[in-house]
Amino acid sequence: MILDDINLHVHCGELTCVVGPNGAGKTTLFEALLGVAAHTGTISFTDANDGRMRAPKIGYVPQSLNVDRLAPVTVMDFMRASRFNRPVFLPPTRNQRREILDSLEIVGAAALADRRIGALSGGEAQRVLLALALWPMPNLLLLDEPVSGLDAEGRERFYIIVDGLRRALDVSVMLITHDFDMVKRYADRVVLLNRRVLAQGSPSTVLTCADFRGLFPSV
Repeated sequence: MILDDINLHVHCGELTCVVGPNGAGKTTLFEALLGVAAHTGTISFTDANDGRMRAPKIGYVPQSLNVDRLAPVTVMDFMRASRFNRPVFLPPTRNQRREILDSLEIVGAAALADRRIGALSGGEAQRVLLALALWPMPNLLLLDEPVSGLDAEGRERFYIIVDGLRRALDVSVMLITHDFDMVKRYADRVVLLNRRVLAQGSPSTVLTCADFRGLFPSV
């Protein structure tokens, strides 16, 4: 058993950062939420509009986009193949192109639509993945170390975009990270995980607790 006794509440419009040492089960937690890892217990979503419980719509952004950098596939092709049944060797319909551009515009990536996806920088690729995760709009957005490998400018830009999205769209965001400076600036709540939940609460509470100091003495 990797995780035990996990009890979490995530609220609309909040950014919850999941922190913990390597091997703590952070990615496994996300896999359970996505339904790709077997687990006991229940995961429920209560719609704030009508108070009904139903299965949540979940968007997911992995650490990186693994593609053949020489493949002649554009961002438009990638988005179309992910969302539509129309073969990508056929040109997109006007409505398809408009829908994709609108999705990319949300994350400031509309200008990338006709770029070859293998030629994108790491930050640009992550914004494309973010646009895909938000299409259709989820109730819960899971970000698994999405800025791993990006430079400081790329990380900051990604965090600013995510912060704006969760405020404007009222979407719940859970983000796995080791960037504790970002946690202090942007997180509403922090979950300290090491096979089980050791602490949860505000950044100021969790990042100063004894369990956190024991796991990260140099922070």
